[in-house]
Amino acid sequence: MPDDATPKVWAGRLGDETSPIVEEYTAGIDVDLRLLPGDIAGSLAHAAMLNAIGVLTSAEHDAIVSGLERISDEIKRGTFAFQPNDEDIHTAVERRLVELAGPAGGKLHTGRSRNDQVVTDLRLYAKGACRDLTLAIADLQSALLLRAEEHIATVMPGYTHLQRAQPVSLAHHLLAYVEMLQRDVGRIGDARARCDVMPLGSGALAGSTLPLDREAVARDLGFAAVSANSIDAVADRDFAVEIAAACALLMVHLSRLCEEIVLWSTSEFGFVSLPDTHATGSSIMPQKKNPDVAELARGRTGRVAGSLTALLMMLKGLPLAYNRDLQEDKHALFDAVDVTRSTLEVLTELVAVLRFNVDTMRSAAADSALLATDVAEYLVQHGIPFRESHRIIGEMVRRTTTSGRTLADVTLTEWQAASPAFEPDVLGLFDIAGALNRRDRPGEPGPSSVAAQLDRVRTLIDETRRAAGPE
Repeated sequence: MPDDATPKVWAGRLGDETSPIVEEYTAGIDVDLRLLPGDIAGSLAHAAMLNAIGVLTSAEHDAIVSGLERISDEIKRGTFAFQPNDEDIHTAVERRLVELAGPAGGKLHTGRSRNDQVVTDLRLYAKGACRDLTLAIADLQSALLLRAEEHIATVMPGYTHLQRAQPVSLAHHLLAYVEMLQRDVGRIGDARARCDVMPLGSGALAGSTLPLDREAVARDLGFAAVSANSIDAVADRDFAVEIAAACALLMVHLSRLCEEIVLWSTSEFGFVSLPDTHATGSSIMPQKKNPDVAELARGRTGRVAGSLTALLMMLKGLPLAYNRDLQEDKHALFDAVDVTRSTLEVLTELVAVLRFNVDTMRSAAADSALLATDVAEYLVQHGIPFRESHRIIGEMVRRTTTSGRTLADVTLTEWQAASPAFEPDVLGLFDIAGALNRRDRPGEPGPSSVAAQLDRVRTLIDETRRAAGPE
């Protein structure tokens, strides 16, 4: 080992210098640098506890605090000098702390292992990530809410099987995504609750013989509880899997929204147009305007699902307690969070600038065939069993389609020939605005129902932001 090299933390047991290729393969500092805030916070709380139980003197504690604060500042300013032997952020911090605080720095690791230290840092990161994701979801919900408020009266066709089905309002359609996102808020909140358990003090796997005050450290770090089992504490990455799973499903929801934006922006639909600021062109076809943002978000859903799979496969078959496989948790979790958060942010902006082509939507919804179910239910209200009324209206649709007519073209005589239950008011069913007004019970697309949904969503978003809490 070169004279100026910092010895490994296990140098007392392994005397030979680590192979350079092993050094490179096992290093994780390029990934776990973002754990620094949690590592510093955890070390400060651990040092305060060691001071309180008499392991550190007040002078040693002061030296450690001063050293940690300087390290944090150096890394923020980009002046921290990493060394080749710094295999992760934790050993880099410890090495620099000894340089700054002397022998006192070597006492900081008393009563803890990198096993419980790393997972504590990761849990602190994960709690913050859940908060950031929750607030980003609320921002996208707000963008959808604002657009829905503009389009309570905008009629469009609703679809099943990607075929025009029944008329709805654009507001109602947009609010469907708000509901999806609210479930995502709940899942991320559940995952955050699972993050809120402090493993520090569990050591490598069997705790410590020292009188560590884990509860005091947990309070200092803002954890709701301490882990109940030291083996599980260092081996558990369920919280990371849950966050990745929540992100994967959230990205699936965003991908569905993006798919509709892509479809709606085609000439075949023409329901939306993109401003030049949020579209791209073609390198060969001058006429093209492409919805690349929506397409990339749709594609990146696979990355997040892949991160979830990577975490699950990493854990599958791992014996208790800690194994180095767990170093791979950070690659997957960080990428899942990063991709999901950036996608939320860009779609929030995209939704805000979409130009909805109201007339095109209304024209597409004007097909009277979309009201066939209304006519069938009209017969039900006049005593006809639904299966019979379904048959009657189905036959009328077939006849009008064959002859190039619409249901709105059918005369009263023709309706009454199909069923004597029809009365003159059947001709008034083919008004699109009236069709929405007939669907005005809770959860339906009518104006009063949508207004109530908007009120509910405003409350939900406010509650979500309050529950997310301060940084």
